[in-house]
Order: sequence, then C-alpha cells, then structure tokens
Amino acid sequence: MAIMAPSFTSLVFTVRRCEPELVSPAKPTPHEFKQLSDLDDRDSLRFQIPTIQFYKYNPSMQGRDPVKVIREALSQTLVFYYPFAGRLREGPGAKLMVECTGEGVMFIEADADVSLDQFGHAIHPPFPCIDELLYDVPGSGETLNCPLLLIQVTYA
Repeated sequence: MAIMAPSFTSLVFTVRRCEPELVSPAKPTPHEFKQLSDLDDRDSLRFQIPTIQFYKYNPSMQGRDPVKVIREALSQTLVFYYPFAGRLREGPGAKLMVECTGEGVMFIEADADVSLDQFGHAIHPPFPCIDELLYDVPGSGETLNCPLLLIQVTYA
C-alpha cells in the first residue's frame, strides 16, 4: 500500500510577519572595502538565491525563544563574518566590492498556522510553498546597496 504525501497545492495556511529589522554585529567591526574575485564578479551571478530550511522542535530548547536565540547568535557571528553586515557596491569598471559598513543583515520574525508535519515526510526542492512562507521585503531584491542576507525565522 503506497502512502501519498499531502498535496502542497491544497495546503492553506497564513503567515504573520513582524516588521523587518536589521541585526548588526554585536561589537564594532572594521570599515573597509573587499573586492570580489573575478569569478564572483561575473554578471551572470548577480542575483539572489532563496533557500528554506526546516528544523523540528528540539526539547532541549524548552523555555527558550528560538527567535531571540538566533538573533543573538547572528549578531555575535557577524563580528567574525563582518562583510555579511556590509553592502555590495560597484567600483570602477563596474567591479563589485563589499563595503564593510556594519549596517547588518535583514531579520524577520514570523508565525505560520501550519505544522511541519502537514508538509509531509519528504520535504525537498523544489518547494512549492516557498513564496507563501518567505517574505520578499520590498526593495531588498536588488544586488547593490541592500543587505546581503535576509533571514526569516518562522514558528510553525
């Protein structure tokens, strides 16, 4: 007897999002410019890639707010990986570089009235509900002068 996974197209849910915020490094970071390599600076690579990751509830996190834990860890991590808190700029000859500004990465807290189990056991790309789950922050889809990362933590 074959067990069918639920149809994603019939799954109806609502996602409520808080206002996007910038999470900056927890400590001051250098203000400098880092040029991208010629390989990374190709015109054909100037686009964003949405990804989605699912994590089941971990009982060891009982009483801890995952949004606060992730926001704080992100802020601490950006101290060491500070170019991610910067912005892409275009220099002479349209050469891309990261201006390490410390402005931060975009962070969104969200809540969905759907459970991970409702998506079935074999969640794999292409994920048909990605547009409903992930928020496309207006103005963040550009390559230049925008946050390099947009992270959304969704309770489900």
